[in-house]
Amino acid sequence: MNFTIEKMNITHIPQIAKLEKECFSQPWSENALSDELKNENSHFLVAVCDEAAGYIGVQEICGEAYITNVAVFEKYRKLGIGRALIRAACDGAQSRSCEFITLEVRESNAPAIALYESEGFEKAGIRKNFYSSPIENGVIYTKYFGK
Repeated sequence: MNFTIEKMNITHIPQIAKLEKECFSQPWSENALSDELKNENSHFLVAVCDEAAGYIGVQEICGEAYITNVAVFEKYRKLGIGRALIRAACDGAQSRSCEFITLEVRESNAPAIALYESEGFEKAGIRKNFYSSPIENGVIYTKYFGK
């Protein structure tokens, strides 16, 4: 399947808000997503086929990058979209002189963990009971650039 990775803009927001509701127990609202487009420290990317298929959000400060969310609609999974979004986010953060990029993931999310590890992220810690609905630990993964 052909897709492109592009910078998120306001026209993507309704579809990304729908994706948030599909994937997360505490989804970001359209307003919250729109606010990120105005934040100079945020870098949100969208994978586009005929429509928005997935997205990734990164916030950067003081040379550190943090992935806020990465999600792909179920019908577009296992096509390399998540991997392409992760790589684009890492490339962007590294090009903006970040030292590392980090995220946390539900400890039960084996497919995401396998993806992050295959892209060079290393387990850096655990946040006990970080997630709710259901309550679950968050595992912190970090990728250092230049390693």
